[in-house]
Amino acid sequence: MSSNQIAKSIENNKHSWLDILAGAQMLFVAFGALVLVPLLTGLNPNVALFTAGVGTIIFQITTRGKVPVFLASSFAFIAPISYGVSQWGIPATLGGLVIAGFVFMFFSFLVKINGTEIINKILPPVVTGPIIMVIGLSLAPIAVNMAMGTGINTPLPKYQLIIISMASLITTLIVAIWAKGFFKLVPIISGIVVGYTLSCFLGLVDFNPIINAPWFALPTFTFPEFKWQAALYMIPIVIAPTIEHVGDIMAISSVTGKDYIKNPGLQKTLLGDGLATSVAGFLGGPPCITYAEVIGAVTLTRNFKTRVMTWAAIWAIIMSFIGKVGAFLASIPAVVMGGIMVLLFGSIASVGVNILVKHKVDLSISRNMCITALVLVFGIGGMIFDFGSYVLQGISLCGILAIILNLILPRP
Repeated sequence: MSSNQIAKSIENNKHSWLDILAGAQMLFVAFGALVLVPLLTGLNPNVALFTAGVGTIIFQITTRGKVPVFLASSFAFIAPISYGVSQWGIPATLGGLVIAGFVFMFFSFLVKINGTEIINKILPPVVTGPIIMVIGLSLAPIAVNMAMGTGINTPLPKYQLIIISMASLITTLIVAIWAKGFFKLVPIISGIVVGYTLSCFLGLVDFNPIINAPWFALPTFTFPEFKWQAALYMIPIVIAPTIEHVGDIMAISSVTGKDYIKNPGLQKTLLGDGLATSVAGFLGGPPCITYAEVIGAVTLTRNFKTRVMTWAAIWAIIMSFIGKVGAFLASIPAVVMGGIMVLLFGSIASVGVNILVKHKVDLSISRNMCITALVLVFGIGGMIFDFGSYVLQGISLCGILAIILNLILPRP
């Protein structure tokens, strides 16, 4: 082997190690929000890590390795998963999530047949904006109760619980607004670190489960059951993540200078999300879709290699087999998560408002006003349509209502 070949071989090996480290960095960026969904919904965080890794690899295979993104769960699924678990249990909710993956695939089929404009026709801003607002606002009582420590069995006085939650919230705010560079991408982790440290100082954290947990443990997979009530409830939930997905693909296209809407095509990226979500639901994990935080990391680092995301997926799978990781995540006090959720759920509602403003939806037009008003009141007020064996309420009711009103109300 010549000296030039040896030098080239060393250079290639160097780049492979850089890719491995960059993959770990990408996972770190996604980690806070990645584990937040399972922690808040009662799913297993180790399984969530495993399915995020597997889902990302599935997405890359589906899109022929052309889109540099890492997949994890959308916050839009927190409320419906929590409700599904309380109503039908975890296995039936997972069955609904498997069906939700098929809805992504259905949208993929529509795009393939009719082009990308079909999404805008079915889900215009006047439909998606109010629905996303309801997703965030309907979660507000949960966030506030957790931040206040409601229902927590602890000898600590209430004011100390509020101090912990507000310290988490303020840290998250400071990092999100004033941090620079890489740190701006990890506000949730920053809030958790400060809140967890303060919780340890005040004696709120029990370390025994972490000490007793094994280093190596298979993720506790849970397999789905299929109940038509849970499946029907989950179907409209996919509306908001579909819009989020389109926005994410457009954003990563803008960052990299490549039009992923055309190549590999929006139908391929939606199909990748659908397959990943169904596989995740089948194994006991939350849905896997494109992820805004990682797109921010790609923007900052200018690292457009899809193999970096492959390494992030491998890191996630490896971490899923470390038992102490799950035990540590389970030890995070609810007040810490509550403080962060106050900002998080409010930001979801703000995204819905921004959609209406950005697309200049004129609410002085009776049609637009009626759609928005009914969706908000039905969603926040808790309207229920009880059909005996099936109850339609919450985000599902709002999604169906908004789509039907948009189709039947006359346009100006």
